[in-house]
Amino acid sequence: MSKISVALCTYNGEKYLQHQLESIKNQTLGIHELIVCDDGSKDQTISILEDFKTHVNFPIEIHVNSSNLGSSKNFEKCIQLCTGDIVFLCDQDDWWYEEKVERQIEFFNAHPEIDAVFSNAVMVDQKGIPTGNTSFDQIEFYPEMQVKWNLGHAFEMLLKGYVVTGATLAIRKKICAEVFPVPEIIPELIHDGWISLYLSRQQKIGFISDPLIQYREHASQQVGLQGKEPTITLKDRFLRSREDKLLRLQKKFDDAKALFDYFSALPLLDNHTIEKIKDRMLHYQMRSQLPSNRMKRFLPIVNHVISGNYQLHDGGKWWRPALGDLLE
Repeated sequence: MSKISVALCTYNGEKYLQHQLESIKNQTLGIHELIVCDDGSKDQTISILEDFKTHVNFPIEIHVNSSNLGSSKNFEKCIQLCTGDIVFLCDQDDWWYEEKVERQIEFFNAHPEIDAVFSNAVMVDQKGIPTGNTSFDQIEFYPEMQVKWNLGHAFEMLLKGYVVTGATLAIRKKICAEVFPVPEIIPELIHDGWISLYLSRQQKIGFISDPLIQYREHASQQVGLQGKEPTITLKDRFLRSREDKLLRLQKKFDDAKALFDYFSALPLLDNHTIEKIKDRMLHYQMRSQLPSNRMKRFLPIVNHVISGNYQLHDGGKWWRPALGDLLE
């Protein structure tokens, strides 16, 4: 039987915290410890936690940071303080379905090769009313993408952006020595994104397609689930300035290069991983450096279309960025 820890990070969470705590208490499979790292709350958060301690039969440790760490570093600290074999990451403002812990532990037991598992979530507004979306809908992790993930393409998918919602994530504690501290590669690559990307290299992260939590969206949350970037229409492509287009592509190239430089320096890293990052880096290098002369753009664009780079790195409607590169 695995020892189960919950890593809960709090910061001025009095409005929704009690609701979340009750959902942890009411799990069909009980937890063994709750570790809380508070990032300097000025409201009643600590009082709510102290009161909750007297109503449960599992230990609760409350650590108050001497200075504000921010969400990502606070989670990094909290996870490492946990003593369980399995650690569940927990936000202060969500609500867990009562079978969440049991379902994810069952997944770990059935897949000993997997070191992390995330799930779908029902999106709710600040009043707890479902919005009609799930987290998988919002990030466009549709069934066809789930099939690709299970076929071994998780790493390429995560290179494009977020898929894993940290509030649904559970990990094996043993991976902490590998993934922490979170390296400062790209500002947007925080704890959950980094854990997911790192483990996906060897397909060590899985998912449960059913929602196991209600994920609350509200104005005061530190890190929200924003989903994918807004789609750039053909009209947008012809109205925006070329400088704006190239700045966006330069950012993608810079990010891919930063990842390439970091992973290339790791010892004993498989060449397959490096090649995937390198392909992405070279694709965006080409796109960000296309000349103003449209005739001179034609050959490199066609070569990347034929090789499948646009489809691989730019997603489903890959022909739009290809056409934009040619004509904008």
